[in-house]
Amino acid sequence: MTLRKTALAALCMAFAASPVWAQQCGGDFSAWMQQMMDEARQAGVGETGLAALATAAIDENVLKRDRAQGVFTQTFAEFSDRMINKYRLTQGAANLKKYADVFARAEQEFGIPAPVIAAFWGLETDYGAVQGDFRTLNALVTLAHDCRRPELFRPQIVPLLTLINHGDLPASVTGAWAGEIGQTQMLPSDILKRGVDGDGDGLVDVRNSAPDVILTTASKIQSRGWKAGQPWLQEVKIPDELPWHETGRTNKLPLPKWAEWGVTQRDGSPLQDNGLNAGLVLPMGHKGPAFLSYDNYDIYLEWNQSFIYTLTAAHFAARLAGDPAFERRTPEEGLVGETMKLLQTKLQALGHDVGKVDGILGVGTREAVRKEQARLGLPVDGWPTPALLANL
Repeated sequence: MTLRKTALAALCMAFAASPVWAQQCGGDFSAWMQQMMDEARQAGVGETGLAALATAAIDENVLKRDRAQGVFTQTFAEFSDRMINKYRLTQGAANLKKYADVFARAEQEFGIPAPVIAAFWGLETDYGAVQGDFRTLNALVTLAHDCRRPELFRPQIVPLLTLINHGDLPASVTGAWAGEIGQTQMLPSDILKRGVDGDGDGLVDVRNSAPDVILTTASKIQSRGWKAGQPWLQEVKIPDELPWHETGRTNKLPLPKWAEWGVTQRDGSPLQDNGLNAGLVLPMGHKGPAFLSYDNYDIYLEWNQSFIYTLTAAHFAARLAGDPAFERRTPEEGLVGETMKLLQTKLQALGHDVGKVDGILGVGTREAVRKEQARLGLPVDGWPTPALLANL
């Protein structure tokens, strides 16, 4: 489409022409804004976009949200219970039916199954009902001027101005505090590069047009490497004994190998060899829920880096595709809050890189737990328990 070609050309010009000072942050806001204005003009942003930029201001509430943001402290069971609720399941099914032709087009053109798109749609904004009330331009300017993570936000300003200049978005567009816009909360650069005019009105409206939302979301997911026709997540039943050190999302093995070790489909029937490799994911340890994760599950991590969020989104998509809720089983007691911090402190003392001691079971902490479980002869499942803590 014409918009996409001109926008990408503008972005190339911006990166090629931006002087050293364009990467700076902080300092006098007026001087910084003049630099931003010059950069936008050099990138080919027209008068409408430049006029919008001239009205941008620092939003202290954005900075408060940025400083206060937390990560997921709930278990997978707790978080998924809250996020995959009756309303989202019901509305998801209704939208899959209502927009069946658009979803069919999304799968035909981009290879993305309807439930995968619908799950993101539901989790991000309740299918468009809650899109955020932060003025996007102010949010991005605030976070780009701030020196904590300017490299993430400054590159979004010119794409946003380009979309405003073209008429896809108004200058007053609002969204999430970190600059995401629309019914599936996409950043301006993704909308610009991946936007699809699904309803044929000449605009890419990810706030109000369901066809635009569905097809643009499909385009974004495809761009991350989704493999059409392949699964993403499969709940399984596991035996009491396994070579636990072989588990984990990144350790993908052929399904016959998992079957050889006693892993079956959820109902106890044998795994069907689909020719693919999969990792065995145990979000709450070897006594909790169990899933085989395929290459397409890794694409979820391109959307959100949180393990708990991505597993919830993938399971939600499976629910919309007809799967039942996962089996809880009987996971061992985990660590939370101060006991998790104590574990992280001990792991650090043992030489493990767990990142910040924050009481959060992140990727670094899970990997350190696996290493210590292996050293102590415990099942290597990445799930920290009081017993593990007592043994360190």
